[in-house]
Amino acid sequence: MNETHTPDTPKPRILGVIPARLGSTRLPRKVLREIAGQPMIGWVYRAARACPLLDQVLIATDSEEVLAFAQEHSLPAVFTPEDCPSGTDRVHAVAESIPADIYVNIQGDEPLIRAEHLDALLGPMARPEVEVATLATPCSPDQINNPNAVKVVTASDGRALYFSRSTIPCDRDKAGGIAYRKHLGIYAYRKAALQRFPRLPPSKLEAAERLEQLRFLENGIDIYVADTPYDTIGVDTEEDLRAVETILSR
Repeated sequence: MNETHTPDTPKPRILGVIPARLGSTRLPRKVLREIAGQPMIGWVYRAARACPLLDQVLIATDSEEVLAFAQEHSLPAVFTPEDCPSGTDRVHAVAESIPADIYVNIQGDEPLIRAEHLDALLGPMARPEVEVATLATPCSPDQINNPNAVKVVTASDGRALYFSRSTIPCDRDKAGGIAYRKHLGIYAYRKAALQRFPRLPPSKLEAAERLEQLRFLENGIDIYVADTPYDTIGVDTEEDLRAVETILSR
């Protein structure tokens, strides 16, 4: 994020929020599961805090247990309602009481997050017309047809055209040469866009794909996609946990 700031255009305040819901179904209590000797949420917080562009990083949780863990380890945390249906809603709940110009949604189940991800994510936010930004990385061959790897296609200026669990674009004639891109679920929002989100009704596409970001697109809020060479593993299963532990143990 390389904006030039003057006394008339002060540097925007950027708040990193780590949604940390404890009641996950596929991998219970996953944000507190240990990876290489440290709970997952600790890996995420430490990586986010390493990004100098963030003025503050805090954990947003609906769990007294997570809150107690954060307090015990001197990690800033706030309590948010249990009924937040998505990470974006949980970040919005934080925005209701903690002021900032840009909010960064750093998923609590992404222990491979790194400062370089956040640097890339905030790049598009230097442009005042960008309301929401996210990340993409090259999609490996084994992920192209995997519905757990969300694909994204963009316009030439970086605006997202669509996100899908299906294989997009479709290489109908099998000509090859398609550069598939995997979406990484990390977002930056300007406050105005974030405030609009919970007031918009969930859409049929959002419900069908189980992708909250489609609500922005269907309501005319552009999402700009920045690229990163660094893939991550969102932890949803025991297999994911073991894969991440192998990486972080190195």
